[in-house]
Amino acid sequence: MLDFSRPTALPEALALLAEHRPLILAGGTDLFPATERAGLSGRVLSIDRIAGLCGITETDAGLRIGAATPWAEIARHPGPPGWAALAEAAVEVGGRQIQSRGTIGGNLCNASPAADGVPPLLALEAEVELASAQATRRLPLAEFLTGPRRTALQPGELMTAIHLPADALRDRSRFLKLGARSHLVISIAMVAVRVRVGAGRIAEAALAVGACGPVAARLPEVEAALIGASPAEAPDRIDPATVAAALAPLDDIRATAAYRGDAAAVLLRRALADLPDEGTT
Repeated sequence: MLDFSRPTALPEALALLAEHRPLILAGGTDLFPATERAGLSGRVLSIDRIAGLCGITETDAGLRIGAATPWAEIARHPGPPGWAALAEAAVEVGGRQIQSRGTIGGNLCNASPAADGVPPLLALEAEVELASAQATRRLPLAEFLTGPRRTALQPGELMTAIHLPADALRDRSRFLKLGARSHLVISIAMVAVRVRVGAGRIAEAALAVGACGPVAARLPEVEAALIGASPAEAPDRIDPATVAAALAPLDDIRATAAYRGDAAAVLLRRALADLPDEGTT
């Protein structure tokens, strides 16, 4: 039996979540395929009509993305240079129908190791906003994702937004992924890069890799090797052995660990070589 709620206000949704612990339904593109029965059953809380959970807005600190914002909206949003990696990931999420219904918050809460949105958000130093009936807190995305299909969400909490800092959004960025085909496939490897250039040299770098381990991850040692390089020199500073050691990639039906390590290094080099010129939006 289905007990379906569709509130329009966040306090009502949080009260229902605290009292009944329902399934959360946003776009449904992860929830429905995981449902073994012909339809949903039990208590279901739909959040697609709650004001403030959908849309991209500027704040004093950067950008706020409502957790129920669909990928199609993210793909067409005219953001600053750092936004490019996230927009490029958005057009790789499933097909057009999935992009129109699937949400960024659902992608993160599903916590797949191959979630397309995670590497660019890690590279942008994203924080997630989590609300309950008692309080609201913010958490770095790297701390929110605790393992494959596991997050730091507490009982009664709902992800309400993702926050991106203005400094990171001013940098150059790229996203690339490798799969058996370009769409509707689980990735073998994916990368996001963000670099800040000053006086012709890289002053800050953020590199994130997904689909190669239990969770997507930043690569601090590889990032450090880029500092001081010119953008043209950066691809040659990607050492495959250092990348593989940082990732500890896994074997599965899609690829071997050795192939994943090599693929991640190649993708990082390509992304760095293909960064837009300074000032390009």
